[in-house]
Amino acid sequence: MRYFCLILIIIGSSRLSAQTLREQYESFRKEAYQEYDNFRDKANQECVEFMRQAWKQFQALPEIPKPQDEPPLPLVAYSDEDEEKQDVPCPYEDVIPVVEIVPQPQPVVPIKEIAEPEEDYFTYSFFNTQCQIRLGEEQRFILKGCDANSLANAWQYLSGEAYNNTIRDCLELRIRLHLCDWAYLLMLQELSSSFMGKGTNEAILLLAYLYCQSGYKMKLAEAEGHLYLLFSSRHIIYDMNYWTIGGENYYPLDCRETTLNICSAAFPNEQPLSLAIQEEPLFAVAATSLRTLQAKAYPALKVDVSSNKDLLDFMSTYPSSMLGDDFGTRWAFYANTPLSKQTIDMLYPALRNAIKGKSEQDAANVLINFVQTAFVYEYDDKVWGEDRAFFADETLYYPYCDCEDRAILFTRLVRDLLGLKTALIYYPGHLASAVRFTENVTGDYILLENGRYLICDPTYINAPIGVTMPDMDNKKAKVILLD
Repeated sequence: MRYFCLILIIIGSSRLSAQTLREQYESFRKEAYQEYDNFRDKANQECVEFMRQAWKQFQALPEIPKPQDEPPLPLVAYSDEDEEKQDVPCPYEDVIPVVEIVPQPQPVVPIKEIAEPEEDYFTYSFFNTQCQIRLGEEQRFILKGCDANSLANAWQYLSGEAYNNTIRDCLELRIRLHLCDWAYLLMLQELSSSFMGKGTNEAILLLAYLYCQSGYKMKLAEAEGHLYLLFSSRHIIYDMNYWTIGGENYYPLDCRETTLNICSAAFPNEQPLSLAIQEEPLFAVAATSLRTLQAKAYPALKVDVSSNKDLLDFMSTYPSSMLGDDFGTRWAFYANTPLSKQTIDMLYPALRNAIKGKSEQDAANVLINFVQTAFVYEYDDKVWGEDRAFFADETLYYPYCDCEDRAILFTRLVRDLLGLKTALIYYPGHLASAVRFTENVTGDYILLENGRYLICDPTYINAPIGVTMPDMDNKKAKVILLD
């Protein structure tokens, strides 16, 4: 009986201990949330105080034009009578490493869910994709003016708990739709414009608040009574005026002004956006008409492809940019972007069937001939009036493409279908590619520390892998390694 009582005491003590632990955890959780709330509240309050006074006039710096390349070379066709492949290394000037991928910005602290008895949802369309965000009529506001005090008072109102669920839903949508930083900024812009009215100061302020609270670095600016958002970028963006504040460049979203009054208020742990696209944005699908592609040397390789117009429309908004001072990185962003699932499902079965059972060399020759001969070559200046690089999806849609578009597409196919490492090879006036084979494949190659990269030129029509286009100056070539 004594043992039985002792067991009951131990069990009771364990239950009491477990209950105490749960209570302690709940207490800790509430305290932690309160600390988070207090920190965020303090940060927003400091932002409000800065907003009342920290405005200064800045003059825009002139836009950085896209680097002027040498005139593109005329299209060249390979002949069997051309010089045979030489298994010798080619010199090169420089190597641009793989572009580093950084995590997306996050709120300075976790944003607490606010329990609401009844929640209103606002529905809007983003590239024809229906989005729902917790946002109700009571959350509409009217700015009394565009002066510092009016904006500070409005920011103080926004930074209460009323918009917590809105921010959480926006961040959840970023995850669910696989939105890169650029897509997320455009999504918030569409939400704010749809909810508050396109082009209104209220829409700009709501956009700035949601963007800031999501962890992104931005500045509010004003000119002639109109509010603007300036965003910070890890990349140097071409053909866009910018302002340098605190040693960092800020770019305008829909602003043609060159003189702005800019608020220098900053938020803790804010991060600039990245223009890298790691995943396909999951937009609604509006299929384009079918396009037939066929490799001339392999006539059995014939496939119909269709693209997603909504995805293409998003890609057309993508700003051309570079990292640091090396414009070669601009092509890496396009080349490292994955093909859309719709395109993969239509194109890859035919390509896999065409290379099935072949060696790496033979399979690569099939793929390069497909890119060389299934597309129509034309200069960007003639088609677009300026240089414009394509994502792989765009090359499969638009009727014309040039050397950079073909090199980007070819390296994408080789990585996806053969699992081999690739690089882009930039010669003044021309962009080719290179592949690191695991088998012994001869031809012109570039020797790097991690192996041999065989030259493969998707614009040298009918040329097999391992052949450099005539008149290419290898001594000035730059190697752009891809992810």
